[in-house]
Amino acid sequence: MSISGATRVAGVVGRPISHSMSPILHNAWLAAAGMDGVYVPFSVQPGRFTAFVDSLRGGTVSGLNVTLPFKGEALALADEATFRARTADAANVLVFREDGTILADNTDGLGMLRAFAEQAPGFDPKAGPVVILGAGGGSRGAAAAFVEAGCRDVRIVNRTLTKAQDIAEPLGAAAFALNEAAKAFDGAVAVVNATSAGLSGSPALDLPLEATPPSAVIMDMVYKPLKTPLLAQAEGLGRQTVDGLAMLIGQAVPSFEAFYGQTPPESVDVRALALKALGL
Repeated sequence: MSISGATRVAGVVGRPISHSMSPILHNAWLAAAGMDGVYVPFSVQPGRFTAFVDSLRGGTVSGLNVTLPFKGEALALADEATFRARTADAANVLVFREDGTILADNTDGLGMLRAFAEQAPGFDPKAGPVVILGAGGGSRGAAAAFVEAGCRDVRIVNRTLTKAQDIAEPLGAAAFALNEAAKAFDGAVAVVNATSAGLSGSPALDLPLEATPPSAVIMDMVYKPLKTPLLAQAEGLGRQTVDGLAMLIGQAVPSFEAFYGQTPPESVDVRALALKALGL
């Protein structure tokens, strides 16, 4: 890859960020497309995110993907936001315009639905209740996407009930405390883990997945490890599963389009590259 004065720069910002697979995906697409572009990671200290984003106004970089813990703050800094971002109350994409304004979007939900379509092609979000675990930006994005896809019964489960209610109420969803998980799982067509539980080095959630119907699809947004304790538990119960890497790739496609102005080439197997980077 050669860098020139005309190189189009985009990246991903978070803390920590060294684990991110996004640079692998985007740079592989850029190379395959023969584009003069680069995608880089940015690790920003807490309390410095606003100053960092403001310094990029005017098109210094074309855009940023935003990950934990800055998704809520990213939305607040934007001058304009898409319906998806407003509904999710969080942004994972910031597009920097030459006039100095910033557009916020949320492609997490799109990525999640793309992952379901790829790995559970028979799944229909309209078919019944969907359960989302957690009350952060990922949960908000997932809930908004399911509502927009026609799901009429979205259930948010979280350790702190009031945080689940904060997400559920604006969307007309239902909120459950973690100790009510079995009740929330009753009749569910899908369960989505939008927490960091199960991430390498963090404890897994203790969940009564046996309370889900045998036809339920279980998804984990965590992709490192690829097969999280939740997905292993689901497979042991004979449930169909969807992994977080499929979601990561799914949300990266519209991000790439926003940053570089074209659809990423299909000629490169970015999943295979990511699996190799993960040592799988």
